[in-house]
Amino acid sequence: MIDVAHRLRSQGYRLTPQRQLVWEVLRAAHAEGDHLSAEEIHERVSATVADFNVASVYRTLTLLTELGLATEVQLGDGRGHWELAHADDAIHLHCRRCRSVDHHQGELVSRIRSHLHGDHGFVVEDVDVVVHGLCEACAAHPE
Repeated sequence: MIDVAHRLRSQGYRLTPQRQLVWEVLRAAHAEGDHLSAEEIHERVSATVADFNVASVYRTLTLLTELGLATEVQLGDGRGHWELAHADDAIHLHCRRCRSVDHHQGELVSRIRSHLHGDHGFVVEDVDVVVHGLCEACAAHPE
């Protein structure tokens, strides 16, 4: 697991209690397979520290993203969802019913990168593929 304190210190930042709380919420969400909005992160942190400011959540998420520790993904509901950073070779499989997000690893993203660079001269910096549909459990039980 990433040593967030070391990464922050190496870039000239401190691991403040606020940053630690946001990091811990992201880690717990990662273990549960959740991708949380900033508001959901704020809600979970506020359960521990009642007067925690939502602006602190946004500032911390921005910093963690700049340092490559967290990433934001758009799941199609008009707001960002946050997760621990990972290589962009994962495809996000978003279930529209239960709202779960699963990561599918494969070679598709690398093929997209190669195609765009080789055939179009486009230098890809980041790839974020989100596929919307029904997870296996929801598909097995139609509404």
